Amino acid sequence: MPRVITIDPGKSKCGLVLAEISEKKVYKAIILKSELLENYVRHLIAAEDISQIIIGNGTTSIEIREKLYFFKKEIITFEEKNTTYRAKARYFELFPISGLKFLIPREVFILNKNLDAISALIILEDYCKTKFTFNQNIDFKTWQK
Repeated sequence: MPRVITIDPGKSKCGLVLAEISEKKVYKAIILKSELLENYVRHLIAAEDISQIIIGNGTTSIEIREKLYFFKKEIITFEEKNTTYRAKARYFELFPISGLKFLIPREVFILNKNLDAISALIILEDYCKTKFTFNQNIDFKTWQK
């Protein structure tokens, strides 16, 4: 089945999600330095059947789109307004607080979290107008450095 890549672009880092739209499943979710994005996408395209790339229309989206010139299929630029803000709430849907941690303010748990991959997930979910599940236990804070 063809898969889709969704990117939350940024100046220094990007969030990236690899998902299967028909199954509504996420297979990869990572954060990577922006300068590594082009090579990482090339690697994914060589290993996976990628049907399209969806890029959030925020910071550096034009530059990212130009870097992905080699992708000969559809590249879509899609609205990403408030995805970083919304990623905080989605984080707790994905990783609910349990036990005595429930008594601690939620904000404490995401102070130093990189939510770029969750922002990419939100762009994908907004584009598809549905929530996605995970093929396996995915760590949205994984860095590709």
